[in-house]
Amino acid sequence: MPNAAESPLATYLAHLKRGQLGYQFSPSAGQAVFYPRVIAPKTGAADLEWRVSKGVGTVHATTVVHPPQGADYNVCLVDVDEGFRMMSRVEDIEPSAVTIGMRVAFRVHTPAGDEDPYPVFTPVGGV
Repeated sequence: MPNAAESPLATYLAHLKRGQLGYQFSPSAGQAVFYPRVIAPKTGAADLEWRVSKGVGTVHATTVVHPPQGADYNVCLVDVDEGFRMMSRVEDIEPSAVTIGMRVAFRVHTPAGDEDPYPVFTPVGGV
């Protein structure tokens, strides 16, 4: 269980380090809350509880970034099945092949060095 003294960001990162996509839920609002916060948006309720997503969602929007150096990559918005939207990217597929409506599954990307892990997605059931 998360430590109440930890910041919401620290708790979120702890979930990622365990291979989980943690998110918050506000019982009083009856809705998922993401990005982690101290109080619920719209209501200001402090009743946020941590839950773990099954990690499956649908691409809502996508674009391809063409950096001056390095390989192209996509940036997308994913509607996670538990009811929240997050910005991420889809890996293991050509950036231009990511499509709106594509089903995707979460995994943790752990960069080298001392950078924090972050969530990415892969296509569900092949492409």
